[in-house]
Amino acid sequence: MFRLILGVSAMAALFAGSEEVSFPTADGGMVYADMYGAGDRGVVLAHGMKFDKASWREQAVQLASAGFRVAAIDFRGYGKSHGGPREDMYLDVLAAAKYLREHGAKSVAVIGASMGGGASANAAVKGAPGSIDRLILLAPVPIENPERISVPKLYATAQGDPITPQVKEQFAKAPEPKEILLLDGSAHAQFLFTTDQNEPLMKAILRFLAAASAGHH
Repeated sequence: MFRLILGVSAMAALFAGSEEVSFPTADGGMVYADMYGAGDRGVVLAHGMKFDKASWREQAVQLASAGFRVAAIDFRGYGKSHGGPREDMYLDVLAAAKYLREHGAKSVAVIGASMGGGASANAAVKGAPGSIDRLILLAPVPIENPERISVPKLYATAQGDPITPQVKEQFAKAPEPKEILLLDGSAHAQFLFTTDQNEPLMKAILRFLAAASAGHH
């Protein structure tokens, strides 16, 4: 009976099916993730410093509804996830990408915000070729080797975010193919989803991910 009184957003979340899983990292750690959706197109969601895997729920449901299989991870030191030093967080992203591929994903994109953006970019650079197919970086912290990020990438940041000049510098060093999305306001990374920039940002994310799918199907 309770199903009859659930709101639309609650029904969408149920439909998307959030399930907690865990998988090992290359350095002996363990990452916990919330899984949403199904299908053969994987997306890893890598949170910022002030967030965790649950913070992605709304975006994960939207991505799952668009046909993606989504893994929202807790980095080492967050929730139940644990591992070696923080500078090796990129291993958590690679572990999630591996998990998705082992569970039917033919492609894996990563969306990383702030701290998670830096870890995601490092994963794309340090992981084996083909580990990550596409990268979305939301106001990422400075990246070690932006010139080595060879996969297609979309940077997104707010014009008034204090980190934006650094993001632009990183973007300039990164090789093609690349795009940059400059949004209104000054909200940082995942905080953009709580502003009126949520809709244009999600549209850009879905378009960028769909472009990859067009090449595979």
